[in-house]
Amino acid sequence: MSPTLAIGGVVIIGGGGHAKVVIESLRAAGETVAAIVDADPTPRTVLGVPVVGDDLALADLHGQGLSKLFVAIGDNSLREKLGRKAREQGFVLVNAIHPSAVISPSVQFGEGIAVMAGVAINADSRIGDLAIVNTGAVVDHDCVLGAACHLGPASALAGNVSVGARAFLGVGARVIPGVRIGADTIVGAGGVVIRDLPDAVLAIGVPAKIKGDRP
Repeated sequence: MSPTLAIGGVVIIGGGGHAKVVIESLRAAGETVAAIVDADPTPRTVLGVPVVGDDLALADLHGQGLSKLFVAIGDNSLREKLGRKAREQGFVLVNAIHPSAVISPSVQFGEGIAVMAGVAINADSRIGDLAIVNTGAVVDHDCVLGAACHLGPASALAGNVSVGARAFLGVGARVIPGVRIGADTIVGAGGVVIRDLPDAVLAIGVPAKIKGDRP
């Protein structure tokens, strides 16, 4: 028997650990989560939400009247691709912003963004579509986060930092004021970035040094 889906609820792409955090953030913000589609379509539930198939099920879900969607995939490039596909199928990408996050009223948000518990985002920052600001991260004033980038848990950006599209900052990474981090670049866990980093490199250490192209 097919599960009864909550009309008006959010469809989640992805059934892993990141999806669990997103589901709880959405619920804490008053949203209902209706269904999950996952690369592993085995029927099951994730925090009580039914997995109803893989992404081929999206068209049917949209046909049932479900129009809101969140891409809960950690891989930045894949998240960007799936977000684009969902929009093409008529879904609206919602934001999953935990109520415990402290966010300036002047922050500008795109769509499909995850802001987890304990985050702080300060004045005049801009957060691009499908970005992840993970648990306890800090984004100070006038920062710009590119599309589908990911700030790891407890990472921190000082003021006027720019993070490129699909870049990834590991757990506890730090960035001093005014630094630019290029698109597709990775900063390893605990790294401290004190100068600009180009696109598509791996940087690790204190201070963070380039160790080559990103894997």
